[in-house]
Amino acid sequence: MSADDADVVSDPDIRQTPAVKATGERTDTLLQTDGLVKQFGGFTAADSVDFAVEEGELRCLIGPNGAGKSTLLKLITGKHAPTEGSIYYDGTDITDFEPQDRVKRGISMKFQVPSVYNDLSVRENVRLPVQRFATGEERARRIHEAIVAAGLEGYEDVPASSLSHGQQQQLEIGMAAALDPDLLLLDEPVAGLSVEERQGIADRITRLNEEAGIAFVVIEHDTDFVAGIADEVTVLHQGDVFREGPIEEIESDPAVQKIYLGGEGE
Repeated sequence: MSADDADVVSDPDIRQTPAVKATGERTDTLLQTDGLVKQFGGFTAADSVDFAVEEGELRCLIGPNGAGKSTLLKLITGKHAPTEGSIYYDGTDITDFEPQDRVKRGISMKFQVPSVYNDLSVRENVRLPVQRFATGEERARRIHEAIVAAGLEGYEDVPASSLSHGQQQQLEIGMAAALDPDLLLLDEPVAGLSVEERQGIADRITRLNEEAGIAFVVIEHDTDFVAGIADEVTVLHQGDVFREGPIEEIESDPAVQKIYLGGEGE
């Protein structure tokens, strides 16, 4: 082997794509956005966002209304196409992937408003995602485990429309987790819930994170809830990352208090 060849072999960056450099097997980064922009007409909802999530991380995303939080998650899942920028996931550039192809790669999401199928039973709702990759006894086992984990044992044959709002949130998290994702995105999972229901959701998220190894990005306004679950917190403001760090640092930051806790608004 020549000296030139040795340099090529020893340099891990040679011939690596940007996606592999950012989120490949030599990194702990699962997701990375690079200069992500989303414009709706003359309004910029995401403004050159660089955002990363590590494998197995539990990260919360906060910020005032209109900061671009939901837009960012919809860009990651493919519900919105970016105006500019790239999205890298597990060593692959997924910027142009269809939503269903991102799900196959391991990204799942629960939106702010529960989107369960009201006319179907709890069991039938859970079966929909599970049947994509499991059959027979394996399918039945996964469905049962998801229902038990959601605290809905005994409600298997109840229409989803008959569940409380909190139960519907638990059901939809179960449906999203049943896809066996590596990354699960949750948009305000405890909005409108009681203190007890919020604790149930917090316990569910931390259990899925610790026991199943699922990485999370959770949008939430309740900083007490965030403090109880988050490894790290990202603050968005005017469509871009404003601050990142532990919740204790975020809450005590005067600039964050001004734009978020103090309610500077949009």
